[in-house]
This record gives sequence, structure tokens and C-alpha cells, in this order.
Amino acid sequence: MTTFDRYIIRRLLLGFVTLVALLIVFFIALHYVEYMDDFFDRGATMREVFLIYYPSYIPEIVKLTSPLALFLSSIFITSRLAQELQLAALTTSGVSLYRLLVPYALVGIVVTSGMWWFNGWVVPKANQTRIDYEYRYFKDERSRLKTTDIHLQNSPSSILAAEYFDRRTNTAHLVSLQSFDGPNRIRQRIDAREMRWDDSTHVWRLIEATRRRFSPDGDERREFVMELDTVLNVLPRDLRRRERDVEFLTVSEASSFVDALKRSGVGDIGRPMVEYYSKFAYPFANLILILISLPLAAVRRQGGQAVQLGIGLGIAFVYLALQKLSEPFGYAGDISPLMATLLPHVVFTIVCCVLLYRVRT
Repeated sequence: MTTFDRYIIRRLLLGFVTLVALLIVFFIALHYVEYMDDFFDRGATMREVFLIYYPSYIPEIVKLTSPLALFLSSIFITSRLAQELQLAALTTSGVSLYRLLVPYALVGIVVTSGMWWFNGWVVPKANQTRIDYEYRYFKDERSRLKTTDIHLQNSPSSILAAEYFDRRTNTAHLVSLQSFDGPNRIRQRIDAREMRWDDSTHVWRLIEATRRRFSPDGDERREFVMELDTVLNVLPRDLRRRERDVEFLTVSEASSFVDALKRSGVGDIGRPMVEYYSKFAYPFANLILILISLPLAAVRRQGGQAVQLGIGLGIAFVYLALQKLSEPFGYAGDISPLMATLLPHVVFTIVCCVLLYRVRT
């Protein structure tokens, strides 16, 4: 590694950290101005807002702004080298622009790897506090519980259905538990007005339950009981579902969560699937944007660094906007959640390859 490589790496990382810090301050100030009335109209204190809510929001801000900060840092440093003719001197002496790409690629790989770990394990834990706070004070209608019309597979031969689940009391209402002897033969069905979770015994208690048993020849026997304890593979957390739950789950927890959603048979899982795939895809924006920055900023332009930064901001805005525009199509199921997540990254990977090819030619 040459002195020039170490210089570029040091400057890129310093610029990245500085810009992330500035963006955190800017974002918090803007957010506070917008939501100040919501905080205080609903009883939040200054101490809670600035010592609990915003500190827990910082990891999410770092996650969202890291690609932009790294890209702008690279644009600024590279355009300055180009304006001072240092890049021209290096290329004239026989150093390929592809060789100059090495320190940029190294920084991109390191930041992408670090942000993948940070986004997958640090951000979700902080988001638990932030999202719970938002439920208390913002009452976002889009984030209300998805706890109606529940269908879950309790075992390969039994299915649990419930009209509604109250996550505050861990109580399911209008419950039906069906057991099968084969694909088309029901063995038993239990219908109950309520199903409550008992924390002390870790069993479900069915209230006002009617149990019907079916014999192979079609005879039916009914039995009514006021209370009936039963052990199920379904836990209260399996009956709780919010659209934003994936945001405060680590990668391993989110994997189990989406698997449970798929097994449950519910149809509206576009948003959690997009959020899950984004945990893997979003960090690659750091690498893609820093690779775009070198061929973009290495050319001297009339107007100097201001023009270069303006172009850089425009490209970063289009990239991040394309991600936000594609996500709703994945939420609604118009395209697959995986495609909605990968589409912006694929498009800008192609843009990156074109720019790098044009530098060579």
C-alpha cells in the first residue's frame, strides 16, 4: 500500500465520520422542529426526548445517511485532487485510474461490512426504544397492530385461527383450533370465546370452549367446558404482528419472524419482507456509491468543486429516492419484495460499470 493509498483512506474515513456527525445534528434538529408539538401535546418531557428518544434514533440516522456521507466525502476529496491536477499528474506518470480505485474500494468494502453488522444487530436494538416511543406519542395509523383474522399452523396436523388478538393482555378472541387425521379428514375442532396466555404455567387457557370430536364414520360428539387448558406450539409473540416489527429485530430474529409469517398463511407480508431484505441490501449502497464517485469526480469541470458536489448530491438523491419509490410496490405485492429491494442497487451497479468502462475508454 502506497503513501497515496493511505492518504486517500485517511481522508475518506475522516470525511465520512465528519459528514455523518453533521447529518445527525441536522436530522435531529429538523425532526424536532416537525414533531415538537406531538411530543409535548401528548406529555413527553424534554429529558425523555433528548436523553431517551433521540439517542435511540441516532443508530437509525447513521444507517440511513452512511451511503450519502461516504459518497459526498469521496466526491469532495476526488474533485479537489482533480482541480489541483494531482490526478492528472498521477495518470500522466503511468498510474491507471483503476489503480487509484483501490483505496476507494477498500474503504467501501470496510464500511459496507461494518454497516451490515451495524444495521443487522445494533440498529434493531436501538429501534425497539424508538418505535415504542413513537407508538406512545405519535399514534401513527400506518403502524397499528396487524392482529386480526389470524391463521397459524400449530403443527403439521393442526391449525389455529383467531378473529383478534389483544397484545396488551395476551388474549385471543373467537378462537378455533382444528386437528386433522389426514389432508381431508378433521378429527377435532375446539371453538372458544377467548384464549388467554398463562405466564405462570406457559399454557393457553380456553374460555367457554366447545369441543367437537369426529369419528371416522362421521359421528360427532360435542362437549362444552367453561375453561380448558391446552399446550400449543404457538406463543403470544407469534400472534403479535406489526408492520414495523422487522425494524427492531436482528438479522437472525427477523429470519425467524418472516418464516413464521410465511407459515401463518397471512397475505399482507410485503412490508416486513421488504424490511427484511433491506437489512442485507442497503449496506451495499456504500460500496456502489463510492465506486461511482471516482470516475464521476475525477474529471475537471467548469465551476470546480461546487459543481462536482451538486452532481454528486443529485446522483445520491436519485439513488436513495429510487429505493423509496420501489419499496411501496413490494409492500403492495405489485412486484416481489426481493425485486423491490434489489432493483435500485442493480440499476446503480450498472451505472457504476458504465462509468468505469467509460473511464477506460
